[in-house]
Amino acid sequence: MADSLNIQELEQVVVRFSGDSGDGMQLAGNIFSTVSATVGNSISTFPDYPADIRAPQGSLTGVSGFQVHIGAGKVYTPGDQCDVLVAMNAAAFKTQLRYAKPNATIIIDTDSFTQKDLDKAEFKTADYIAEMGVDPDRVIACPLTTMVKDALADSGMDVKSILKCRNMFALGLVCWLFSRDLDVAFNFLREKFAKKPAIAEANIKVIQAGYDYGHNTHSSANNVYRIESKTKVPGRYMDITGNKATAYGFIAAAEKAGLQLYLGSYPITPATDVLHELSKHKSLGVKTVQCEDEISGAASAVGASFAGALAVTSTSGPGICLKSEAMNLAVIMELPLVVLDVQRGGPATGLPTKSEQTDLLQVLFGRNGESPMPVMAALSPTDCFDAAYEASKMALEHMTPVVLLTDAFIANGSGAFKLPKLEEYPAINPPYVPEELRGQWTPYMRDAETGSRYWAVPGREGFEHILGGLEKDNKTGAISTNPENHDLMTRLRAEKVARIPVPDLEVEGDADNADLLIVGFGSTYGHLHAAMDELRAEGKRVALAQFRYLNPLPANTAEVLKKYPKVVVAEQNMGQLAAYLRMKVDGFVPAQFNQVKGQPFVVSELTSYFAQSLQK
Repeated sequence: MADSLNIQELEQVVVRFSGDSGDGMQLAGNIFSTVSATVGNSISTFPDYPADIRAPQGSLTGVSGFQVHIGAGKVYTPGDQCDVLVAMNAAAFKTQLRYAKPNATIIIDTDSFTQKDLDKAEFKTADYIAEMGVDPDRVIACPLTTMVKDALADSGMDVKSILKCRNMFALGLVCWLFSRDLDVAFNFLREKFAKKPAIAEANIKVIQAGYDYGHNTHSSANNVYRIESKTKVPGRYMDITGNKATAYGFIAAAEKAGLQLYLGSYPITPATDVLHELSKHKSLGVKTVQCEDEISGAASAVGASFAGALAVTSTSGPGICLKSEAMNLAVIMELPLVVLDVQRGGPATGLPTKSEQTDLLQVLFGRNGESPMPVMAALSPTDCFDAAYEASKMALEHMTPVVLLTDAFIANGSGAFKLPKLEEYPAINPPYVPEELRGQWTPYMRDAETGSRYWAVPGREGFEHILGGLEKDNKTGAISTNPENHDLMTRLRAEKVARIPVPDLEVEGDADNADLLIVGFGSTYGHLHAAMDELRAEGKRVALAQFRYLNPLPANTAEVLKKYPKVVVAEQNMGQLAAYLRMKVDGFVPAQFNQVKGQPFVVSELTSYFAQSLQK
């Protein structure tokens, strides 16, 4: 019977796992992503967490989702809508159907669609499939909970523990549907539950049961699908989240610079995972301190920097507000510091588990006094590694605090990451004070080429010095209120940042003859690139310029922005990048596409807007 099934090759597919926040949808999605990345598929993921800490079971507000887009070639986004929706209960079916394509396959656990479940999900009738306007032939309805209980009946586990394995049955069914190799999933679980092998084996048994259910019943499917890799570069791959990639980038930079890595942090969603990850690597010389508040997290990092470490402090938008004074202390002391801002929805507590790009103007200008600070923005989960490395190199070599912007979308999302070779990364050479300056060195003596002050790490005899938050004399390093000296020091700090070399702004697509230039920054890169690709496939001439370096701006910024007849700046805020570029580029007046929904852009909405812009 199995031989009668067709194995159909697909270029790409989007799968969305959804259920209660305790149903393990993130784990199921992560394992499916790992299985796909390991075989060389390109992936992009989007974990969609509820804002409630623990909403009532079966409630509409407590649904947690995890969407993964896998492709034979390069994929840029988690996808607008899914081809397969796993809905573990009635609330998930009710709230997540909007993310499914009209012809999507829907997998449901019929055991979680009792009248009580339907009432919680506010269904009006018992025929929930018809009520949602879904074709029953698209639905794989199986008594998932019952089958999990049967599979683990002889395991000796209690009912609560057995029910926690339900997500693995759904995962096994999806793995069958897409002809995935289960060995990778099994190895993942054995490693994750290395200290609890019985739990690992129970989950493995349930995955196999889900796979076998699909194989034996064909689960209403006419085809089994396979997605072969077409672009894989030889090497070792892993599925990595943006937060983990950021943490690894900091570790790599410290290793390359020959320094200890110090993280001073206070837990805040969605940045906390960076603290969690770095705390696991004491064997690599990493020191992490969970401080009592955001201010002490930043201030302790300033102290670690003075002591000669690669110092990092991590937070989200609300924490940037609190850290600003300590950040300014690093500005006037001219000490290297990396400030990681994993942006989230605001203002105030706002939307802690959702994503925005609303901190740009805050990190550029949100401090007292003239306080120039380099700002970078990572483009994707995997780019977070390189961005963290580059931000560290910039801070160390130019003796300045640097802000690295990510956001909840790329921090929690993941991609297929080719493990890098550290020897291929550029050297990091801090401007340590030369030995020949012994006896004549003062704290603000500068490297003539970069304008960076020399770094005298404590412990070097003859280079003892004091730094602080009061303005210092340019020549002696003593406290100074001299007007001319303050003006000079202000300009020197600004000039140092302005002279930092950054790559030119790259234009993709129809760079030479585009009728429309799309402009964005940071994490919107994938969605904007996908929109550009769709428009170009329709024969339209469109280009994309995505800013990774925001201060200083690339030297060719004005040239690029003024080259094209129509320009649209698209960002997940009310127009902060557009305003900044108007300030920096005389006569630049772009159109704007702005959304502040806490969700990633929808590619179809972007293409519609850009197509209309071309017609004007």
